[in-house]
Amino acid sequence: QVQLQESGGGSVQSGGSLRLSCEIIGYTDISYCMGWVRQVSGKEREAVATIDSDGSITYAESVKGRFALSQDNAKNTLDLQMNSLKPEDTSMYYCAAGLPRYGGECTGVYNYWGQGTQVTVSH
Repeated sequence: QVQLQESGGGSVQSGGSLRLSCEIIGYTDISYCMGWVRQVSGKEREAVATIDSDGSITYAESVKGRFALSQDNAKNTLDLQMNSLKPEDTSMYYCAAGLPRYGGECTGVYNYWGQGTQVTVSH
């Protein structure tokens, strides 16, 4: 049983920063596939940053160089540092997780989701 809870969202001006945190409740020393996904109502979801079971981190092209994903094992959190925010980053951000498939494959395994936290970036 895994539960995810996001926090850290808010409103900032263009160029500002926010740090999102996802608390993983029920984590039992398992290498989960985890990541942050954003979705604007009525639009396609976009994986912002994900970390595979082997530790490999992948960033969406639109956020490379601006966002940084990190894990805090002591606190069981997955954090997303968001710098140089743009209005285009405005979205609901969700934390997602899932057990990797055989061989560590993470595609399509994100079956655990948080409620989301809103990020709004103004001009």
